[in-house]
Amino acid sequence: MVNSLTGLLAQGVTKGVFPGAAAAVSWGSGSGRRRSIAVAGIKDKRYPNELINKDTFFDLASLSKALSTTLVLYSLVDEKKLVLEDTLQTILKRELTKDKQLITVRQLLSHSSGLVSYKPYFQSFAPEIKKENKELLLKLILIDKLEYEPETVCRYSDPGFILLGHIVELLTGNDLQINFKERITNPLGLSKDIFYLPITTGNTVNAKMYAATEECPWRGRIMRAEVHDENCWIMNGVCGHAGLFGNIKGVLSLCETILDQWKGKGKLCSWGGMLKQGLQKQYSNKTWCLGFDSPSVQESSAGNYISSTSVGHLGYAGTSFWIDPEKDLVMVLLTNRVHPTRDNTKIRKFRPYFHNQIIKKLIEL
Repeated sequence: MVNSLTGLLAQGVTKGVFPGAAAAVSWGSGSGRRRSIAVAGIKDKRYPNELINKDTFFDLASLSKALSTTLVLYSLVDEKKLVLEDTLQTILKRELTKDKQLITVRQLLSHSSGLVSYKPYFQSFAPEIKKENKELLLKLILIDKLEYEPETVCRYSDPGFILLGHIVELLTGNDLQINFKERITNPLGLSKDIFYLPITTGNTVNAKMYAATEECPWRGRIMRAEVHDENCWIMNGVCGHAGLFGNIKGVLSLCETILDQWKGKGKLCSWGGMLKQGLQKQYSNKTWCLGFDSPSVQESSAGNYISSTSVGHLGYAGTSFWIDPEKDLVMVLLTNRVHPTRDNTKIRKFRPYFHNQIIKKLIEL
């Protein structure tokens, strides 16, 4: 499997899908679980001798939604600090427009809240980290008109998860970074492998450990060891929709734990009790579960052979994971496809090809 994975990533580099990548596959369970990890390409086009390795950290982008914000919220539900039907009016305790008052945590998690998919709020700010940025951005989200009536559509929403990250902080009195460490990574021994990277810690970070992302016109530089997403950057790199960095080993381990917890194996994590409920599709004709996606019937990024009960998530910077409970299979792909520009969209065709080739190879094994 390692040779197959390496070959797939090499194809991606050669065809210009991404400058560099790391991938991992895990199949089986318990003592019979097997793993393969492969890497290819470079971290930064300015430094062609800096090769991707198994310790390279990638901007995980929207994988943060599933692996951090969602799992933390699951733990709060298990602790009875939160109910999925709690509304913004009840939780935020601030003046809201009438259309926002009854939006629930469940609707936010299932991308059915009516909030916009994306908006470049950062354009209202100078590229400077200030304490007041977060509150100003939250206000911009909360005054925007809804795009549709809640639960009539499922439309992926970054602002919805920005609000969910804020909800975590309100309910716990700690920022999302601390919650993620205490509830998710510390108990699993993964705090050095997956983490948030606040912009204000930049001077203490070894940028050579990180894959570069985009050359950003707004910030005036190539982003490396700084979050790519501008709206997250404005909030110091810690946010409900983006901000996580991780290496291939850490992301694989966390996804394996999700699979095991989902199937009732191993010591129960603080967030494990919610998985069976959370990883079910919320609407029969839509793909979204609670914070996780599932394969679409046609042209899924997960390919043609993954089980319909699988869950996963994509990240804009070129990252993804898929967890298949029927095959006891985890597939993780981390790339820097937005380096040096987000205009490179070749990964859309590469992802399903990548997953198809992996599953076909496993069938041969």
